[in-house]
Amino acid sequence: MHTSENKTKDDGLIGNEQIEEAIAALQKKPSEELLAHALTVVRSRMREKGQVILAVDMPQEQTANPTAPMQIQAVKTGDGRAWWVAFTSFDEELRGGDQVKSTFLADLEQMFRTALTVPEIEGVILNPWNRTMMLDKSLIRIVLGES
Repeated sequence: MHTSENKTKDDGLIGNEQIEEAIAALQKKPSEELLAHALTVVRSRMREKGQVILAVDMPQEQTANPTAPMQIQAVKTGDGRAWWVAFTSFDEELRGGDQVKSTFLADLEQMFRTALTVPEIEGVILNPWNRTMMLDKSLIRIVLGES
């Protein structure tokens, strides 16, 4: 049963507000316990086949070669490290204004497993504009149950 609020959401995103709430609690009062809780909530959503919105960059050669692969958008932090960007909701994505050009929905588990195989990135930043959580590869392994 969907509420009227959820009619504008994709089914894979319904439930991600739990992640946003856990991140908000962690931001308000950072602690090991709240970090563990936030990671547990992310793991639960992953096991429920939850999805996130990934920002992608269209390659310049896309117009000349329609089969050129899209690249998941990465942002660089102040220390020069690159991170993929993912959003738990369309509201979170829109907080960044028009900085995100193209997006697609991705399965949380598949995104995490793929991130572990990409040496150029440090991990994934959830909701870079507001309810932000940086998951480096060691935290991703914890979410996946590999640590």
